Amino acid sequence: MPEPTKKDETPNGQPEESVAPDSNGAPQLPEISLEVSPPPEPVAEGKEPIETDGKNPEPPEPEPLQAVVAQEPSPAENGSNQPQPGGVKEQAESADSTVKEEGPCSPPPPDDDNAAATSPTPQEEDANSIKKLSVELPNDSVPVPAMGRKDSVWSLGEGQGPEELDKPIDNPPLSTLLIESPQSATVFVGGDITFVAKVEAKDLLRKPTIKWFKGKWMDLASKTGKHLQLKETFDRLTKVHTFEMHIIKAKENYAGNYRCEVTYKDKFDSCSFDLEVKEAEQSSGQSIDIRSAFKRSSEGQEDAGELDFSGLLKHREPKQQDDTPEVDVWEILKNARPDQYEKIAFMYGITDLRGLLKRMKKIPKEEKKSEAFAKKLDPAYQVDKGGKIRLVVDLADPTVELKWYKNGQEIRPSPKYIFEHKGTQRIMVINNCTTNDDAAYSVAAGDEKCTTELFVKELPVKVVKGIEPVKTTVNERIELECEVSEEGAQVKWMKNGVEVPTGVRSRYRVKCEGTKHFLVIDDASREDTGTYSIMATGGTSEAHVQVDLKPLKIYQDLQDMTVKLGQPIKLHCEIYPGNVPGRWYRNGQLIQPNDRINIIHRNKVHRLEIETSSLHDAGDYTFVPEGYSQSLSAKIHIIDPPRVHLESLNFPDNTVTIVAGNKLRLEIPISGEPAPRVVWMKGERVILESGHRVRAETYGDQTSLTIEVTEREDSGNYKIVLQNEAGEATASVRIKVVDIPDPPEAPLVPVVGGDWCSMTWEPPKYDGGSPILGYFIERKKKQSSRWMRLNFDLIKELSFEPKKMIEGVPYEVRIFAVNAIGVSKPSEPSKAFTPLAVTSEPTMLVVDDVTDTTVTVKWRPPETIGAAGLDGYLVEYCIEGADDWVVSNKELTEKTKYTITGLTPGCKILVRVKAINAAGASAPRTLQHSVLVKEVIEPPKIRVPRHLKQTYTRKVGEAVNLVVPFLGKPRPKVTWLKEGKPIEPTHVSIRNTDCDSIIFIRKAERSHSGKYEMTVQVENHVDTAILDIQIVDLPGPPVSVTIEDVWGGNVALVWTPPKDNGNAPITGYTIQKADKKTMEWYTCIEHYHRTCITITELVVGNEYFFRIFSENMCGLSETATQTKKSALIVKEGNFPHDTAQRQYHAQPHSFTLTPTGMQVKTPEYSDHDFKEAPKFTQPLINTFAIAGYNATLNCSVRANPRPKVIWMKNKIAIIDDPRYRMFSNQGVCTLEIRKPSPYDGGMYTCKAINDLGEAQVDCKLEVKGGFTFFELMQRGVPLHLIDKYMNEAKIVEQEK
Repeated sequence: MPEPTKKDETPNGQPEESVAPDSNGAPQLPEISLEVSPPPEPVAEGKEPIETDGKNPEPPEPEPLQAVVAQEPSPAENGSNQPQPGGVKEQAESADSTVKEEGPCSPPPPDDDNAAATSPTPQEEDANSIKKLSVELPNDSVPVPAMGRKDSVWSLGEGQGPEELDKPIDNPPLSTLLIESPQSATVFVGGDITFVAKVEAKDLLRKPTIKWFKGKWMDLASKTGKHLQLKETFDRLTKVHTFEMHIIKAKENYAGNYRCEVTYKDKFDSCSFDLEVKEAEQSSGQSIDIRSAFKRSSEGQEDAGELDFSGLLKHREPKQQDDTPEVDVWEILKNARPDQYEKIAFMYGITDLRGLLKRMKKIPKEEKKSEAFAKKLDPAYQVDKGGKIRLVVDLADPTVELKWYKNGQEIRPSPKYIFEHKGTQRIMVINNCTTNDDAAYSVAAGDEKCTTELFVKELPVKVVKGIEPVKTTVNERIELECEVSEEGAQVKWMKNGVEVPTGVRSRYRVKCEGTKHFLVIDDASREDTGTYSIMATGGTSEAHVQVDLKPLKIYQDLQDMTVKLGQPIKLHCEIYPGNVPGRWYRNGQLIQPNDRINIIHRNKVHRLEIETSSLHDAGDYTFVPEGYSQSLSAKIHIIDPPRVHLESLNFPDNTVTIVAGNKLRLEIPISGEPAPRVVWMKGERVILESGHRVRAETYGDQTSLTIEVTEREDSGNYKIVLQNEAGEATASVRIKVVDIPDPPEAPLVPVVGGDWCSMTWEPPKYDGGSPILGYFIERKKKQSSRWMRLNFDLIKELSFEPKKMIEGVPYEVRIFAVNAIGVSKPSEPSKAFTPLAVTSEPTMLVVDDVTDTTVTVKWRPPETIGAAGLDGYLVEYCIEGADDWVVSNKELTEKTKYTITGLTPGCKILVRVKAINAAGASAPRTLQHSVLVKEVIEPPKIRVPRHLKQTYTRKVGEAVNLVVPFLGKPRPKVTWLKEGKPIEPTHVSIRNTDCDSIIFIRKAERSHSGKYEMTVQVENHVDTAILDIQIVDLPGPPVSVTIEDVWGGNVALVWTPPKDNGNAPITGYTIQKADKKTMEWYTCIEHYHRTCITITELVVGNEYFFRIFSENMCGLSETATQTKKSALIVKEGNFPHDTAQRQYHAQPHSFTLTPTGMQVKTPEYSDHDFKEAPKFTQPLINTFAIAGYNATLNCSVRANPRPKVIWMKNKIAIIDDPRYRMFSNQGVCTLEIRKPSPYDGGMYTCKAINDLGEAQVDCKLEVKGGFTFFELMQRGVPLHLIDKYMNEAKIVEQEK
């Protein structure tokens, strides 16, 4: 394409007008004007270029990114060769001829300063936002439709060039994604506007990608802020993605062309739209400040910092005036050099320097008066071809040397050029003008020069022989011939009104032979059909050329193919004619060749080769010969054996490990064409898509296995089977569900010590899928619910020895298994065990008896028994000199004496005894010396029991059973005597054994009382013992009872002891009284020891009888002795009735007997105060008690009124305790402790309280022969008290 050219401006500032073609009919060529600017208001389409009256035309509002093509009317339309005012001139240069246009001569080129002033430097052009470019296009670049219109506007961002308007679209869109596209709109400055784009997501697996552009390249994603916002929403019901672009408070520079692009994988869609920003009209009567017009707009406001490119064209709001003095920038710029423009603009804050320079061009320039020329050359001259022209200048100074130039080259005098001098005139004559003389001429006088332009006008060339119409077919040769009137004439070939391109690469060839001109098309095509014309200066000729297609013949059609993925695809067809091009389509979309796709056309053969097939290559392929309605089709089916891409899992050995209870979603990429059928299997079970907890899903290019809540049963191998028509593939994935381990089995406690035990256990049956790291041990007391952790570091072994346990307390232990996931549930508790220690060895082992075949030994219990108690003893013996110990008793013996039988007479044996309890056998106690098995005579000896050493008393009717042990060897002879006489066997039964004698009386009588003599005799040795047996019975009543005296409310009684005391001393009497009226007996006093008594508190006026029972150790007598007479209590004087406690005066009293009784004369008595504070007359005494036998504590207290008695143990009151019974009788206080234990020992206190005071006494009770821990537990003693008792017992032993 020729380089752009630009005409210089004349010195007086007048723009050069373009000259129309001569009358020979040569048309003027078009010029394309390209303007690039920020987006102000767009120019209405079809707007005519603005004409000026001798000044530079003020440029209209530039349209953003728009190209305007201005085309002069064709000769056929205008019919005139006159130049059009305000037009633009374009020169078309070719190798053979040049078309010249007549017009006024151009002035000489301006100097450097003027050139700099009139045209900005390239740096200035780059710095400005408005760019104008005049481009001369060759003749073949202007399409026919553009010739018939004055303006054609298209968008550089989205539209097509003029040469592509009539061509079909080569690249149709791959697919359509947008169901709603943003539309062009208009908004006012400061308003808001929203553009909406919608994409349907039914066939999309993911969200598509959207981009918003302004112009061609500006991505708006990085420009979001308070003026621009992008929003994305998705409607799940309609499955539509909505993308919105919000423009807030629009500004003028927001106007322009925008584009929206949507992509999804290999799909693409786009849409362009325009935004027009309008501003309300304002009055133009106000003055405009030059600096504010070319400064940044709205300083300090919201849009500060943005350039106001239309500051000269539109009125802005009046700004607040600065206080700085006014400066005339126009004068500064006028007087400055062009290289200083940028510096001045920066100094005064002018950013639109280009707009300022355009304004300067409009200002008329004052012509400087030439010092060298009195009259300069005219701007232009015209002369006919072959004629003569005179160029005349008038010099102000004739002495100045003058030089003439043609196109910058100095002209020398010659017959062609003749120089003449006439006074001050200087004349150059050009003879026989030809087209070569059409040039720019200048004359220089000293430092000044002036220029002009000479136009040589040719004579019109006429068409002698016109073009003939042609009708042919494609690929044929077309030759159009025309004859003109002049040789070497310049002509133009036109097609449909557009000049035919004749460049090197053009399909058209032009040749000239004399007056004949030819247009040759070697290989005709259908595009060559049209009206061809030749234009000469004196006429035109045109003819129609018709190029038709040749009939299409298909020698080989496309064939359907099935290709494996990755294999090459080769589609082949043969058609006639062979040179017909065509287009390949896949599923209706045009196929373009690239690195992978190769399209070959050789003669009749058309081939489409795809080096490596992909899934996207499958579909319907169509080959369409260009220009024909017929097409060739074939179907390509891409198959791909299914594959499972387990390598994308990045799991070692394809094993997926997950903790039980979590959700597992395993997504595995798969491939295969057609889409394979996927089946998930675990063993023989198929996993369905409709499963609730476990389900398999397949979509797109992947399959997934979902387990909502994993369980340990989900572990195992899962098989994936893929099938399609290309084959079958299988793969296995192992899922390992790890969990906490199962609880171990209950531990075993095989060995128990005093404060320790040994425990063992087995690993859990299921380790949770992760190796067992160790175990935690816990223990608790059996009766407690609180478990205690015994180890904080994991135990890796399967045994453990808990220590520091309390002996005798039952314990349980349990185990926790630990793996990498966590701690298992606890095992079942072990069987309860009690840490027990073996007893100490038995003590005092001695030989008790020896016979010819037996040896009897005896021993004492161990000193330390412990909480395990004592189960029995084990007796062992061995022959002296041997080491084999023989167990004598197969079963444990609880006695501390044992006879070893079956011995050989005369042998010597060693004997040892072991104490056995739940903890095991104690250390043995062995006889110090061996024992000779031989019987020894032992003198007899009677061992009378302690209770028989005193009189043995029993009641009549009770049984008598007495055991009297004795010693002696061999077996002694036992005899019994009573009162020196033999005992009758019918009355008393006697039974003798080797070691004791038993006397038994089934029903004792008083006659059995007496002294019994026992004799034991061994050979000459005799031992005797006497037993005193007393059989007692109830006593008889007293002999007589008499009333000694009656006074006041008192009666004095006297009686005689009974004759029969029941073989036991009388222990007391019981006195009763009865009112004569009712004769109901009431006891006055019991256990009375004396034989006289005074009965008090009798009711005056009543008459009483009295009777008395005697009492011994067997009880009260069966009958009582009653008084023969009664005692009448007579009322005498004003004596009160409560005269029971009165003291006698010196005056004696008397009574009188009456027939009905005895009347007493009551003397006068004075009252005595018997009130007394508590006082213990007999204190408590420190006592020792035997465990298991009742114990009593006694004391006596005197007080009036009767005191309240409180018993306390260790300062704590004894209340409602069934183990204690409390009695209080006649001031005697008794505390009975039932079967005390060592726990019951302590400090006991008796406290008496009445209104007058209180008193207390203390004593210490010590219980001997304590209980074992087990016995205390059986008795229900609380654990803390048992523990306290055990500690006290240990302290006592240590003190001993």
